[in-house]
Amino acid sequence: MPSFSQDTVVMGSVLDGTTLEPIPDVTITIEGSHHVTKTDAKGEFQFKTIVPLGEQILKVEKLNYSPKRYPIIINEGKTLDITGMTLDYDVSNKKDLFIISISDDNLNSEDDGLTDNISGLLQSSRDVFLNAAAYDFSATFFRPRGLDNANGKVLINGIEMNKQFNGRPLWANWGGLNDVQRNQEFSMGISANDYTFGDLAGTNNIIMRASQYQAGGRISYANANRSYTNRVMASYSSGLLDGGWSYSILASRRSGEEGFVDGTLYDANSFFFAVEKQISEKHSINFTGIYAQNRRGRSTAITQEVFDLKDNTYNPFWGAQNGEIRNSRIRETNEPILMLNHYWNLSSKTKLNTNVAYQFGKTGNTRIDNNGSKLVTFNGQETYIGGARNPDPSYYQNLPSYHLRNPSPSAYDYELAYLAASAFRTDGQLDWRELYQANETLRAQGGNSIYAIQEDRNDDNQFSANTILDTELSERIRLNGNLSYKHLKSENFANLQDLLGGTGYLDIDSFADDAQGQELENLAQSDVRHPNRIVQEGERYKYNYNINAIVISAFAQAQFRYTKIDFYLGTTLSQTNYQRNGLYENGYFQGTGPDGSFGKSETLDFSNYGVKAGATYKVTGRHLIDFNASYVTKAPTIRNSFGNARQSNETVIGLESEKAKAVDLSYIFRSPILKTRLTAYVADFEDGTDIGFFFTELSSGFFVQEIQTNIDRRNVGAELGVEAQITPTIKLKGAAAVGQYMYTNNPNLYYTSADIDQPLTFGVGTTQLKDYHVAGGPERAFQIGFEYRDPNYWWFGATANQFSHSYVDVSALKRSDAFFMDTDLFPEEGPGSFQQGGNFSGATFNAYDETTAKQLLRQEQFNDYMLVNIIGGKSWRIDNYFVGFFATVNNVFNKTYKTGGFEQSRRVDYRSQLEEQTNDNGPLFGNRYFFGNGTTYYLNFYIRF
Repeated sequence: MPSFSQDTVVMGSVLDGTTLEPIPDVTITIEGSHHVTKTDAKGEFQFKTIVPLGEQILKVEKLNYSPKRYPIIINEGKTLDITGMTLDYDVSNKKDLFIISISDDNLNSEDDGLTDNISGLLQSSRDVFLNAAAYDFSATFFRPRGLDNANGKVLINGIEMNKQFNGRPLWANWGGLNDVQRNQEFSMGISANDYTFGDLAGTNNIIMRASQYQAGGRISYANANRSYTNRVMASYSSGLLDGGWSYSILASRRSGEEGFVDGTLYDANSFFFAVEKQISEKHSINFTGIYAQNRRGRSTAITQEVFDLKDNTYNPFWGAQNGEIRNSRIRETNEPILMLNHYWNLSSKTKLNTNVAYQFGKTGNTRIDNNGSKLVTFNGQETYIGGARNPDPSYYQNLPSYHLRNPSPSAYDYELAYLAASAFRTDGQLDWRELYQANETLRAQGGNSIYAIQEDRNDDNQFSANTILDTELSERIRLNGNLSYKHLKSENFANLQDLLGGTGYLDIDSFADDAQGQELENLAQSDVRHPNRIVQEGERYKYNYNINAIVISAFAQAQFRYTKIDFYLGTTLSQTNYQRNGLYENGYFQGTGPDGSFGKSETLDFSNYGVKAGATYKVTGRHLIDFNASYVTKAPTIRNSFGNARQSNETVIGLESEKAKAVDLSYIFRSPILKTRLTAYVADFEDGTDIGFFFTELSSGFFVQEIQTNIDRRNVGAELGVEAQITPTIKLKGAAAVGQYMYTNNPNLYYTSADIDQPLTFGVGTTQLKDYHVAGGPERAFQIGFEYRDPNYWWFGATANQFSHSYVDVSALKRSDAFFMDTDLFPEEGPGSFQQGGNFSGATFNAYDETTAKQLLRQEQFNDYMLVNIIGGKSWRIDNYFVGFFATVNNVFNKTYKTGGFEQSRRVDYRSQLEEQTNDNGPLFGNRYFFGNGTTYYLNFYIRF
């Protein structure tokens, strides 16, 4: 018979084995007895009854975690404190993949919505491989399975947050709220999800419900040299109070004069408030409010020539003004979110969750407008004088290669190149004084501003509502359903933000000419209904239109769970429609309705559907086989539906919904020591659409909209994640990804422009992209690393990460029939000219050589590189307070590498490319590259109570 002691105490705490966060509601049992207790909100427990003495086994268990058994010895009259026991998440569970919180600094590259980094979507995954992708691979813009964040869904309290404009989540909308985003559920790939149909890159639901936060507070300070330099954050949650109330609040501030890249200021303030009332056991209502204002200085891709003269910290967008850094390209996001959620437990097995949300505010991007002009009359004819030189310090005419562009440069050319290189190295930044002086000179002469700061604005107002059903039909069958409605009104316009010392800005296009047979006075107008308008600061100009979008969708899913196999079936239906409403009548596209620019365009309607199925076969308790398959049609985004939305109502010719079919097969092994997942996948995409904007020197040169349709792609590959707990304190881990992401056809291609009467095509009207790689980060990535977690609550880890098979984004125009076409044989104006539009073919270069052409069209592959990252931290418990810090150092050895890039489409024909690529002094319009950061750090101190 065991002996018992009333004066003996057994107490301790349980932490998450990965995040080291306390775990509440863990069941603690002394085996062989009736002694059972649970951990509180701080993860702590204590047996308050008489406990058995001697050698015992303490069993620690919680749903979705792998249980553990700890041998203990209980001595009479003593206190046994077992603080810091850990539980590891059960990787075989695919429903509630709990959180791993990463610093919001990891997500900053996505705040501007310009990249396709997917790290934010993966931050809650416990999967070994996806953790590597979120933490260590994301700096290279690695995309698991070649999928970007438009292929994933982000939800907050069950409501989808992806933007309808481009299909991507805008992380800045909830940036700086780390401490209240620790409750997340992630579904890998297209697998079963309780809230929505999902997408190929996965679905992440961030639970920001007041009652789900454990009682307590947290204060932290972070210092870094990546994007912001300082962050202060404070949060407090009440837990469940008397009367059924609970609340949670957070405030944070992130700031920095510049990050790793020069001139990239950071100014962000975030606030969060949630309050919930449990009306009864069956009903609860929650309100969540998010305010996340973010203002950031931007940078850009640079050529190899610019990099060689400067380095990877160079940014041409900033210059000194009155001794302070001023960036001309500022992105500001301020879109508050208001959300109301009703939770109804219809029974112990059926739940209904109804949500409504309203998001409003603005997103603005500034740039220098050098198109200012003045209206003059000469010999009774009105005309416009103005337009200024491009003030970009890295403009091609400011670089040495411009002076050495000819085949045999003279001594004077070399002198000019040397002076240009010296000036660029010495300064090479934006000259604000020159812009102000130019405007002041014109002001004194009675003229308008020739330079101004233009802000491209998107002011969105979106209402969302959905209802989500979750019911257990039996012990083995579970049904999920969702009905959703979204309505967006998006105001799009240019805002004159700063006249730079001038008195006004003439709202016309100074580059307009009357070659199209229209009167110049009308052709040049941004709005012919208000001609020659002088614009002041804070007023709209250039373009002004609204987009209205409505999406209605439904989702149903059945999940089946049996002893040896689990499987699911799911389907979705949706209806999407877009319409543009022009508020200006543009001079190039005069008229109303679908063929003009004023009033409403045609309504674009898309009916879509999707089906998916999957199964997990349990070979044994340690060996699992997982399979998922799906076929989905998806409406094109707003961005890819209108060819030139800023100036006309024209919609994309041949626009269709994209089709995606995908299959993945995984082998999963799990044991107390080793956890492994090996996955093979293939995904095919058909009928994609993409629109680009750039200036080309074809013919006499013009700014074009490049529209590709019928784009087919295939992503195929494998991924591996391995984790080995070789000792209680040492863990080894490894990850590998091998993929190939290719174009599988030759998409349709045409061009539109304000300078072209009708769509322009070349030859057969396609671009020869088949068998080229789809750009977007490395296709191959490998990692090996370790973690050491000391029983005294300090830890350290390091990883070595190898990347290869990254490719530049190829120019579609360069791979069209325009490449071998001698455009000098076509007239610049009149019949048969490019300005007339239509199809152009023939006129091949006389000296065209097929072998040389293949060399000129070869896709550039970037060099392989390795990045070493380290991470560590320490925590202390002082009475009821937890104090600690953690730090990360990325790219320890300061490796220089390219994360991406693109070919310029300015000079694309055979003769021009031959000159560009064979010039010993470098190309005039070389590829532009994005360079990764050098050595960076992130240091965080916190106190939790």
